[in-house]
Amino acid sequence: MSGSWNGGYVTDTGYLPGWYGQQSPMHMAMTCLLMGVACDLPDADAPLHYLELGCGLGFGALVLAAGNPSWGVTGIDFNPAHIALARSVARDAGLTNVTFLEADLATLHGQEGGRQLPQADFVSLHGLWSWVSAEVRSGIVRLLAAKVAAGGVVHVSYNALPAWQGGIGMQKLMRLSSEDPRATSHRRVQRGVSLVQALAAAGAPHLNSPGLGQQIVQRLPELPAAYLAHEYLNDAWSPCFHADVAEAMAGAKLDYAGSASLTENFAALMLTDEQRALHDAQDDPRLRELIKDLCLPRGLRHDVFVRGSQVLRPAVRTEALKNIVLALTTPPDSVAYEFEVASGVASISPGHYGPMIAAMARQPCSVGDLMSLSPAGHANDDPREVIGILAGAGYAVPVARPGAPPHPSAVRFNRVAAEWLAEPAMLTRPAAVASFALGGGFPATVIDLFVLDRLRAGETAAQAPDWVAALAPGADPEAKASLRDGLIRCMEQRIPLMRAAGAG
Repeated sequence: MSGSWNGGYVTDTGYLPGWYGQQSPMHMAMTCLLMGVACDLPDADAPLHYLELGCGLGFGALVLAAGNPSWGVTGIDFNPAHIALARSVARDAGLTNVTFLEADLATLHGQEGGRQLPQADFVSLHGLWSWVSAEVRSGIVRLLAAKVAAGGVVHVSYNALPAWQGGIGMQKLMRLSSEDPRATSHRRVQRGVSLVQALAAAGAPHLNSPGLGQQIVQRLPELPAAYLAHEYLNDAWSPCFHADVAEAMAGAKLDYAGSASLTENFAALMLTDEQRALHDAQDDPRLRELIKDLCLPRGLRHDVFVRGSQVLRPAVRTEALKNIVLALTTPPDSVAYEFEVASGVASISPGHYGPMIAAMARQPCSVGDLMSLSPAGHANDDPREVIGILAGAGYAVPVARPGAPPHPSAVRFNRVAAEWLAEPAMLTRPAAVASFALGGGFPATVIDLFVLDRLRAGETAAQAPDWVAALAPGADPEAKASLRDGLIRCMEQRIPLMRAAGAG
């Protein structure tokens, strides 16, 4: 274990790098517009400033810096090992518009480093709020109050109550069963997982009752040790009610705009008819969100707040949404026209959405153009539905600079990221390909990053056996054959989409 400087937070093992599209300013702005809250889409060449609190290894901040060379990007984290690695990757990629700062968010507001931070147009706190102490949360609010610009947008993710109530005992059991200060976090995780599994097998009702807690108990053996350590071993781990988070954010003059998990903004998809009737009858938005949280099994909320919220007239909102350009991220043959939502299974019409998917497979399209493709009998005059389905289901992402070619800063970063992440344990991790056209990241796995890098280097499918040998030298023949098939699928299905989105 680390020394006492860690303040009860896991610091002896690094967090896992990853890309979460909800953190993208393009996605945050799209969320606001979807909910009728005024927010300009990030200007392609404006000198915006993006701030990430609790940036971990900095992957998300690096992707945004690489995809937006005119922006200033700052990532802040408590763990010096995270910051050192992020700075190293930025140097290797030649990124001069990103700064990484090691700081304690409980006190940063009153320190010189906090005073020197520029005003932020977009801020993200992913995997931070419900994992830190009340003192740190208070420091975060003070920093946001001082540094979020008027009209600025803030994304906050957190473990939500009441869904997490079934997992509170499990987390406490894991942490208390492995408090040996001499043990590494990996060893503590092993002990905690073993005890949780043994007690669940012994019939402990609170580890076996249906809900999120039971789902997590069943998944524990599959999850990486680094993730489990950072998720469950922190002393201050504390799931939150939305109303309490919203009240805290109000201390920084931030108003709740909507959910960055876009489908959650559509009560018809999330709630049964009876639940929706009760939800819609409430005037207090806190009550509506609590009713939603009482009905949804998901444990992580992605909330978007705005400093100086202004309501758009319906006609203005409709026009702004129609002008959003979307790029396809899922191979057309893999698009499911039925998918699970909280209220059951949602169906979308192939006759309505099929032409849209086909058009985006060729090139990114504006929402207005996509709506015009609907055949007779499938007309739709609500762009909210198109965005909510296509982007909410993960089939599409917004495009900042339609038609822009790959930018050298993004190309360099993608090459460095492929070298950094291409190891057997990381191959299926959620990552991203930085894209100047998207103004952010194209959702990808590390395999996608690796293949794109090899193709950019002039290699072809003929080198696939060499790629397998490089990525999984100790794998058995069956695993190598499976990996080779995955590499070929990536070349045939994923790379064309990346290139159409300007990420190739």
